[in-house]
Amino acid sequence: MSDRPLRIGLLMHSLNPRGGVVHTLELADALVSKGHEVTVFAAARHGERLFRETLAELSVAALPADLPADLVAMVGARIDAVYRHLRAWPDLVDLDVLHAQDSISANALARLCDEGAIPGFVRTVHHLDVFDEPQLQAWQTKGVHAASRLFCVSELWQGVLARDWQLRAERVSNGVNLQRFGKLVSTEQAVRDAATCRQWGVQPEGPVWLAVGGVESRKNTTRLLRAFVQARVQRPDAQLVIAGGASLLAHEAEVQAFTALADQHGLLPGLDHSDRLVITGPLPDDVLPALYRRADAVAMPSLKEGFGLVVLEALACGTPAIASRMAPFTEHLGPQDVLWVDPTDHDDIARALLLSLDEQHVRPVLARADEICARMSWAHSARQHEFFYRQQRIHHA
Repeated sequence: MSDRPLRIGLLMHSLNPRGGVVHTLELADALVSKGHEVTVFAAARHGERLFRETLAELSVAALPADLPADLVAMVGARIDAVYRHLRAWPDLVDLDVLHAQDSISANALARLCDEGAIPGFVRTVHHLDVFDEPQLQAWQTKGVHAASRLFCVSELWQGVLARDWQLRAERVSNGVNLQRFGKLVSTEQAVRDAATCRQWGVQPEGPVWLAVGGVESRKNTTRLLRAFVQARVQRPDAQLVIAGGASLLAHEAEVQAFTALADQHGLLPGLDHSDRLVITGPLPDDVLPALYRRADAVAMPSLKEGFGLVVLEALACGTPAIASRMAPFTEHLGPQDVLWVDPTDHDDIARALLLSLDEQHVRPVLARADEICARMSWAHSARQHEFFYRQQRIHHA
């Protein structure tokens, strides 16, 4: 098998900081560092910028200025934009591998396959959703079945594809960037962190619990808020910070339930206790490590995840994590590595929030954090991808 540098196209659905996008950029940088030529493709509106720099080349598919608000029409427009952009891209036939990270880019590549413009593509399935809208479900199905080869970052979704789809997926590792996420190393960094947290409304004193990913049903955000309300009975000085949340999908039902609960307990902005609950929305890339380091714990009682990279990022920053006692978390974390919770029980989540303030419980949780993060490297992930990419190239040759 030739070891010449590969020409790789990695596709992601947007320029926003979502899990699959972060995975794509980290993988791209690791592959470039190994000497490969990598182009990252994404769709964006005019004026949108990638939330962080990348070592790879970036090729942006222009979205129409009048991008539809309707979800189905919007997704269709994004698929079409990526398809047209790739169809016109002059170096498409020179790429050894095209790799999609989501249904949008996978459907664009599937159209190119149907036309014979490319011989195939690989696809990472981070997780799968259930859509009420038939067209969204159809796109998801095609984006899986049309791929020449499938990857998963967890045994959970590898098993789902085998059991429910009768499809084989290769397991590839996820990683954590230890250059971006780490413990405090200097007084100067502590000062910068404090200024960053202050800018985003994070209190300088008192307990802070952080959730990352915005208000979504699969993130279990409303139940986390209910647990926070309960925990505040004992710690009224505590604050819940919900960071991020740049999503293409609509989450109206969860947002409505969350808002109603916050309103019921006087936690909405402008009320007496509005500083107890902070919702940042999408964040600049350099803000998240400071929030991790300030938090007493990062809460991730998710009902569904592809991997749960936030937990590793928190541990890398020396912050304990609260995680659902379910796969994929249980695949790569041991019994003492996080504060485990039943994600369907807000009492249990509240218990873990309070335990995270107890040094006696936190110390063993962080004991293996460095070891856990060290074995989850993007360099290792890049080596795995490279191995499968070379097989894919030979298969298509």
